[in-house]
Amino acid sequence: MAHQATPVRRARLGRAFGPEPTAVSGAVLLLPGGDEESSRGPSPLAAASVRALGRRLARAGRADGLAVHVVRYRGRGWNGGQAQLAQDATWAADEIVRRYGDVPVCLAGVDMGGRAALRSGGHDAVSSVLAIAPWLPEDDMAAPPEPVRQLVGRRVLIVHGTNDRRTDPELSFRLAARAKKANREVCRFEVHADGHGLHQYRSEVHALAQDFVMGTLFGRSFARPVEDALAAPPPLGLRMPLAAGFGKSLRGR
Repeated sequence: MAHQATPVRRARLGRAFGPEPTAVSGAVLLLPGGDEESSRGPSPLAAASVRALGRRLARAGRADGLAVHVVRYRGRGWNGGQAQLAQDATWAADEIVRRYGDVPVCLAGVDMGGRAALRSGGHDAVSSVLAIAPWLPEDDMAAPPEPVRQLVGRRVLIVHGTNDRRTDPELSFRLAARAKKANREVCRFEVHADGHGLHQYRSEVHALAQDFVMGTLFGRSFARPVEDALAAPPPLGLRMPLAAGFGKSLRGR
């Protein structure tokens, strides 16, 4: 019997959340988490974890022509120098341009997807990057540090729980501090006493994400804390506390 070749996995975009706008004028690419090293296929659980945020953003941006898609990776591993999830994020940004034309894109990643969003932020279509509890490598004298120059000209928001046991919040602070030296439009919020999944303050985190996305893609005014965080010199704008109840005043905006 002839041996069947293993089919090559390809990245793809999940279906847009909600009814797709007739005229798309901006897009969010949701980048789920992954593993440091793995040859396994993409994780359905990781993809499911970003759906609530996707639904919220799609509702908030429908009138503005926002399309929101989850990126379905080829596999779940970053895999060292291959940076496979970042490659898939770059492919997805190309695909947005192919489908919708020259529209601004926000890369919004969680966990290892946060690293992919930051790494791929230099794509020409990308105007903003949102990294939630990003997985970042430990500082290693033998390896070059995680790059930040690609973020110049983009607005960048990092959100991290102070009690995160899976991804070290101090590493995202250090990356934000390096990025802020090259690009003033970087801010970072700390979610006090919350863990990796940011379950205690999920509605606040999602409201913050909505405020940032709508401001960076469609020019809506930012909530005062976001405005202050972007304007503040380091370290103030990189250790901005996310207040309980953030977003209640944004309803209806």
